[in-house]
Amino acid sequence: MPQKVTTIGFDADDTLWHNEVFFRVTQERFASLLRDYAEPGDLETRLLAAEQRNIGHYGFGIKGFVLSMIETAIEITDARVPAATIRELIDAGQEMLRHPIDLLPHARAAVESTARTHRVILITKGDLLDQERKLAQSGLGDLFDAVEIVSAKTATVYAGIFARHGNGADRALMVGNSMKSDVLPPIEAGGWGVFVPQGPAWALEHAEPPARDDHAARFHQLDDLAALPALIDAIG
Repeated sequence: MPQKVTTIGFDADDTLWHNEVFFRVTQERFASLLRDYAEPGDLETRLLAAEQRNIGHYGFGIKGFVLSMIETAIEITDARVPAATIRELIDAGQEMLRHPIDLLPHARAAVESTARTHRVILITKGDLLDQERKLAQSGLGDLFDAVEIVSAKTATVYAGIFARHGNGADRALMVGNSMKSDVLPPIEAGGWGVFVPQGPAWALEHAEPPARDDHAARFHQLDDLAALPALIDAIG
């Protein structure tokens, strides 16, 4: 009997290695720098609004995050933010870009195991140079049959990727920590989506799991990547 699933897609940030924690630490630093101008809750709301506005301009990633912090600082201070504060925000972003990669538990084992029996693809969004840096430092690069760094994760994007590097979306499975980006679009494209939550998710990546029976049948949730090989075997 032929395999139902022949291609496995892996998200990168907060699926294979830590990422969101560094954004949260930097956001706490941002709140500390601007504590004389606004309460932390207001700052968080204003920053999130700026990030949402700016995704279309800067895309996802650290650079857009830093620019959104600077924009919010200018707005919250009525353009009176000290140049030294802007400098600290830039320094914080550069520190994020230099931070060493820390693989999540079971990440290497899960990729190695699936790579022995399936095509494996890294599918991530964000800044091209930063994602390439993280992949190189992760030590996982040689395990992937293909790497796709995209500006958005939609059903159409997934369909194209799985057609280029596999047997189509209906024989593909995507693994990630974002319900909005890693699970719902590949299911919409006709594949499977596996949700592996990793700490608090970025607010702009929140979505509810699939409710319709035809989509819910292709949705799975795991506590961590250790259970992925067994799930893939069970699907067939």
